[in-house]
Amino acid sequence: MVYDWYESQRAMLSPLAEFAQAAAKFYNNPLWPLSQTPGVQRMSASYELMHRLLKSYEKPAFDITTVSVDGHDVAIQEQVAMDKPFCRLLRFKRFSDDPKTLERIKSDPTVLIVAPLSGHHATLLRDTVRTMLQHHKVYITDWVDARMVPTEQGPFSLDDYVAYVQEFIRHIGPDVHVMSVCQPTVPVLAAISLMASAAEPTPRSMVMMGGPIDARKSPTAVNNLAMNKSYEWFESNVIYRVPGNYPGAGRRVYPGFLQHTGFVAMNPDRHFNSHYDFFLNLVRGDTDDADAHRRFYDEYNAVLDLPAEYYLDTIRLVFQEFALVQGTWAVNGRPVRPQDIHDTALMTIEGELDDISGAGQTEAAHDLCTGIPAADSTHFTVPGAGHYGIFAGRRWRELTYPRVRDFIASHREGVAQNPPRRRTA
Repeated sequence: MVYDWYESQRAMLSPLAEFAQAAAKFYNNPLWPLSQTPGVQRMSASYELMHRLLKSYEKPAFDITTVSVDGHDVAIQEQVAMDKPFCRLLRFKRFSDDPKTLERIKSDPTVLIVAPLSGHHATLLRDTVRTMLQHHKVYITDWVDARMVPTEQGPFSLDDYVAYVQEFIRHIGPDVHVMSVCQPTVPVLAAISLMASAAEPTPRSMVMMGGPIDARKSPTAVNNLAMNKSYEWFESNVIYRVPGNYPGAGRRVYPGFLQHTGFVAMNPDRHFNSHYDFFLNLVRGDTDDADAHRRFYDEYNAVLDLPAEYYLDTIRLVFQEFALVQGTWAVNGRPVRPQDIHDTALMTIEGELDDISGAGQTEAAHDLCTGIPAADSTHFTVPGAGHYGIFAGRRWRELTYPRVRDFIASHREGVAQNPPRRRTA
């Protein structure tokens, strides 16, 4: 009923959002002599703010068409490498007319970025992708909104997520380097562990950023909610069926609008101040700051539904049973043994001020991957970075990316062939 009520409210408010958009444009029309007067500017700003608060936000585009490589503009074409019911594997193919640049990009290492399936679309990693494209061939997992997947496609569990990651790695090939951001650090580690246990070729390296490998360490508000509520509470209070106006009608999901409410509730003052500053920037005519606000919230407010099975599995296995670190996790009956990984280098990254994945949660991967030589295992804490600063923005580009780039470059041939030993801090 909650999902149906939300859809009814959205349908009712849609005309008002469109009216507010039209009114904002009318009062801001430069051909109208009064458009630059303070009172009219405030009116226009008020209507635009109303429009943005009431409108529905659709999935943004990556919109990466060029990137600079060694001072040359390289064209980017977004391609679908694999199309699965719950995920598309995208490739950002690079093209250049400059022979030297073309030769350079052909020899670049290949990276699979596993984007989080935790509410926002993969486009949240746009800055990550754009930066990585300077020195890498890049693939990314583009997760599908569960409300758009017909029920005939069946359920999607955490085990299915792990299987998808394995399939993508096999498709790209063993020379790939895998980067997981936030939530997928756990299923990615499971996927590579299972491949190692089965004596399959494993990726050259894995870079794990801001994820809950061991959610017991420095628990955040996100962790505490998952730990302090029962599995049954989550199943009863956040899982609903998709309404009949979507292809996935009847599918059990954790709705995106509920997730968005939770995101905002974590920092309500910050969002209120951001919207008020946006209003003031419109009144003052500060278009650069206003555009930055639009870009951020166009992404932040675009959310997707999560399959119920996957979400509930994550709550139980990652945040309540700590199955990975306890050694009790089995995927389709096969035990997950990170200690079996020997031929994949490991880099973990955390943000000093991360309020979603606490200090030590991602670094805990080193204690599990005891088969990786210490020389091929490293950790970096990004100074002054919150959760999003790990993979986007100035700190990502200036502090984190150079380390990631150099780590991948140093492991293009895999790990050092010396006896494994436990890493120490």
